Amino acid sequence: MDFISILSIFVLACFVGYYVVWSVTPALHTPLMAVTNAISSVIIVGALIASAASGAEIAKWLGLVAVALASVNIFGGFAVTERMLAMYKKKG
Repeated sequence: MDFISILSIFVLACFVGYYVVWSVTPALHTPLMAVTNAISSVIIVGALIASAASGAEIAKWLGLVAVALASVNIFGGFAVTERMLAMYKKKG
């Protein structure tokens, strides 16, 4: 694929993601966060596969950066999801 095709897919994915998140009712934000965490775990697996299969040194470093950023996203997502679920628990 050429750069323009990849950039077009990225821009379209940004628009779709924006409209999906803002059109979801507030009651469904917690499941949406859980799905986002699952997608981030797929990104980690893909980054590990891509960095292991590539022979270029820069690809391995970019894979490491992708794994680190996706890990931060997953752990942060779980923390936010836990706080959102705590709002639904009865106090007392």
